[in-house]
Amino acid sequence: MADSGMNVVRRFGFALLLLGPVVIVLDRLDVVGELTLFVLAAAALIPISWLIGEATDNLARYTGPGVGGFLNATFGNAPELIIAIVAVADGLTEIVRASLVGSIAGNLLLVLGFTLLFGQSGTIDRLSTYVSLGLVAFAAVLMLIAATPGFHGNPDRRTLAELSLPIAVLLLIVRVVVTRRALRRQRALYSSPEERDGWTLPTAFVVLGVATVVTAFVTETLVGTLRTFADRAHLSEFFVAVVIVAIIGNSTEHGSAVLLARRGRVKLAVEISLASSAQIAGLLIPLVVLISWGFEPLALSFRPIELIAIGVAAALPALVLRGGRTTRSGGVILLLAYSVLVVSFYLSGDR
Repeated sequence: MADSGMNVVRRFGFALLLLGPVVIVLDRLDVVGELTLFVLAAAALIPISWLIGEATDNLARYTGPGVGGFLNATFGNAPELIIAIVAVADGLTEIVRASLVGSIAGNLLLVLGFTLLFGQSGTIDRLSTYVSLGLVAFAAVLMLIAATPGFHGNPDRRTLAELSLPIAVLLLIVRVVVTRRALRRQRALYSSPEERDGWTLPTAFVVLGVATVVTAFVTETLVGTLRTFADRAHLSEFFVAVVIVAIIGNSTEHGSAVLLARRGRVKLAVEISLASSAQIAGLLIPLVVLISWGFEPLALSFRPIELIAIGVAAALPALVLRGGRTTRSGGVILLLAYSVLVVSFYLSGDR
């Protein structure tokens, strides 16, 4: 009876996957209003997140939770990269910086918080956890160096962009070195089972890739309709970028992590949140800085409230997970911290 119910849920989930292509077609044909398109695009990301979670779960059976979390972060962060590049090309530097900060805070406080709250208690890979959080903290220190001169005057002046360039290169080098060592360690630790249930390895990779492409297009549509939503809701562009755009961009991680946590695969679920935040801090941010020189050079002129958010997002999970086990009370603490940050973002308004 339970299997029959699960089959119905899965058929319904696969049917909802058609929403993604429908949203893309409707956007290209321009036949519906922007608010309708916003709602449809937001709804379309839910089944896609479920599919990415399924693909990651099956992929991790071959690679282990560490590599599985890294791959999920790599595919799942594609929307954030696309959002940032499109915004940089349009000269929306404040939105770029806010969305990247919101993605880090969202992963480490909101996604991880829900993962701990809804998942079963279990052990984590402490070394992998603290490597990811350490990378975020290291990035925060470098970004503080780049951001401090921008607290006064024009935050987008060229001298600040020039200062940000070597910092981005250093951060990227550190990320590549840390990632290589971490992946080697994960491969050495993981003992592949003789028998595996579920999808084949090529199937999992193909599904993950296709779902990521559809997510990128749907996310682009969603972001394109956000200003209409923000105007109707009377919200600042900063708040929309740091909270709403970030949550939308992280929707795949949200769905994947919570889905896997509910299945008892807590170690993999935690790795998704941690790997995604480390990926944004150590890879996406420097990549966006480098790519921006082809459009309008981006300075890492983060606001004090943004730097505080990154610091809290790096420190609080380290305290919550210091015992090497997940707890629901830890999830509540992270969610409360995220709620406080959201209120602070709302009160901060635009720069």
